[in-house]
This record gives sequence, C-alpha cells and structure tokens, in this order.
Amino acid sequence: MNFEFQHLIPADFHPRSRVWIYQSNRLFMISEALQLEEMLEEFAGRWKSHGAPVKAYANLLFGQFIVLMADETVTGVGGCSTDSSVHFIQQIQTEFKVDLLNRQNLAFVVKDKIETIPMAQVNYALENGFITPDTIYFNNLVADKAALLSDWMVPVKNSWLASRIKQQAAQ
Repeated sequence: MNFEFQHLIPADFHPRSRVWIYQSNRLFMISEALQLEEMLEEFAGRWKSHGAPVKAYANLLFGQFIVLMADETVTGVGGCSTDSSVHFIQQIQTEFKVDLLNRQNLAFVVKDKIETIPMAQVNYALENGFITPDTIYFNNLVADKAALLSDWMVPVKNSWLASRIKQQAAQ
C-alpha cells in the first residue's frame, strides 16, 4: 500500500491550520467511501464559525482516517463550529455504523497494511513482535497542518506512545 498522503493536503493552507483526525474502527467500503467523500466535501463547503465561512478541508485518507482542517488565519474556529464538526462526525458514525471517537484504538502499519490495536494490548503486541519500536504509528493527536505533514506517521519509538510503553513495561 502506498502511504504517501502529503500531496493530498492543500498547499494554500497555513502550516498552523488546525487539524482533527478521526480514525475509523474499520476500513470504509468503496461505495461508502464515495458517499463519504461527497459528505466531507459538502461539510467543508458549508462549515461556518460565527456566521463566517471557515476555510476548510475534509478528506478520507487510506480509507480509514477522516481529516478535517481549518485555516484559522482566515476565520477562527470557535466552540460552536468545533461542536458542529463533532456532530458531523457523530452523524457519519451513525450512518456508516463505525466508531470514529474511540481514542483507545491505535493504528499501525504492519506488513504494508493498516492494523488497529487497542491501547491495552500494545505491550502484548510489542512483546510478541507484532509491532516493534520501528513500526509506523498513526499519531492522530497531531494538532496542525505542519504536524500532520511531519509527525502523523512516525515510528513508535518517536511518538508519545514510546514513553507510555516504557511506563507500562516498568509496572
């Protein structure tokens, strides 16, 4: 699988544009992905903050990650507009019967495929060689465009997960 995605991120968005990544608990089927891409485009086109249009980007990456981005150099995104994006994500969850808000499911590239592992099983996966410190991890906590481009897909050893694993192993 080709894991290049940088070319899909709009160049005209400021590096500090806010980013939200929602990871699905499963791959979207092609028919679902086509429907979802229309919904994402429509949402990005109508997203507003205090009545002003948000310069927004929304896309489905690798068939499993919904990326929302707002360029706040154009319009700041307040609480109400953030809430509207969460409601949109909840609508997707209901319509497609997926879980997009469970931050305990972590995604890794294993044997050229995206595999999800519950946080509680990460040490087991490491101990049994399913993942290693060099395994690519999807850090869905990136907060802006610059971090998305440089730190979204990183080896486990270079992520926040590295210290968490060491803590759990020491217990």
